Amino acid sequence: MSDQVKKKRAIILFNLGGPDGPDAVKPFLFNLFNDPAIISLPNPFRYLLAKLISSRRAPVAQEIYAHLGGKSPLLELTQDQANALQTTLNDSDNGFENRCFIAMRYWKPFADETAKQVKSWGADEMILLPLYPQFSTTTSGSSVRDWKEACCKIGLTTPMKTACCYPTNPGFIDATADMVKEGYQRAQDQNKGAPRLLFSAHGVPKAVITKRQDPYQSQIEKSAQAVVDKMAIPGLDWIVCYQSKVGPMEWIGPSTEDEIKRAGKDGVPLVIVPIAFVTEHSETLVELDIEYREIADHLKIPVYERVRTVCSHSKFIAGLANVIEETQRELDQNGIDNDSAQTRGWWCPDDHVCATALQPGSAR
Repeated sequence: MSDQVKKKRAIILFNLGGPDGPDAVKPFLFNLFNDPAIISLPNPFRYLLAKLISSRRAPVAQEIYAHLGGKSPLLELTQDQANALQTTLNDSDNGFENRCFIAMRYWKPFADETAKQVKSWGADEMILLPLYPQFSTTTSGSSVRDWKEACCKIGLTTPMKTACCYPTNPGFIDATADMVKEGYQRAQDQNKGAPRLLFSAHGVPKAVITKRQDPYQSQIEKSAQAVVDKMAIPGLDWIVCYQSKVGPMEWIGPSTEDEIKRAGKDGVPLVIVPIAFVTEHSETLVELDIEYREIADHLKIPVYERVRTVCSHSKFIAGLANVIEETQRELDQNGIDNDSAQTRGWWCPDDHVCATALQPGSAR
């Protein structure tokens, strides 16, 4: 392809986003709770509730981010992933000039800003890549919808295809298994007994799963099972659990906190694995590393070992590159995304269950 003009391919990496300073915490929280994928009330009720929740939670959240220097590290870590993926893609002779862009859902850079950059660059095709291995309407679904609305605003009509999920992608699983093995070995080396693995994922209200036909929980379980299979440790003690519950609604379980308490009763060492997060942020660096560790110490749990997220692990980046190429084949063979119900046309390795999930209405 060296003598040919290469197509410009924009890779859009989606992530949650995080405040870039103390003053950004409250508007970040408002954006989060004003998303109909998070709170499905119609306006003006959702708007007013988001205002109330963000005002009440901002002081607590500012204390959390104070542990991280006053801001989230998520953007910098996502940029590292984008740089590594772009290099990997451009090192292969795939016929494209690849450029990775970042669009955060609840803080800068927002989709509107990034879409303008993609249009200015003159992309010939777009691949949408949520940095959520497991699909949920509350994460990937919301980000993709937000991106497409941003494109409509500025007339960005470049053909696009979405990589909706990759819960058992070999690169993601291999990178996670490598890091879990290291953490498991560190726990074993302390000679306090056989460790128990807690695969901890961010929870969602139970209604998200039951009413929206959301595949998130089942895909979390598939990811955890794939990591366990890869580790191939006989008689491994492990369980999937969920963290970060807020509000009075019933959430999927069991909760990570309850599982830590059970481990305390059983007197077993713990290895905590963040199975849904691929970058470090407040839920890992504060909730898992500080708050839950304090509970474990209070319960005299003999070992509390937290496995790092995959971040820019070479196997994970190679896995993302593979996801891009598989999505490109789907774009070439089956055409662009179709947003009609059950025929969205996303590339999906999981029986297309993501295409049947019921996404709440537009926020705009």
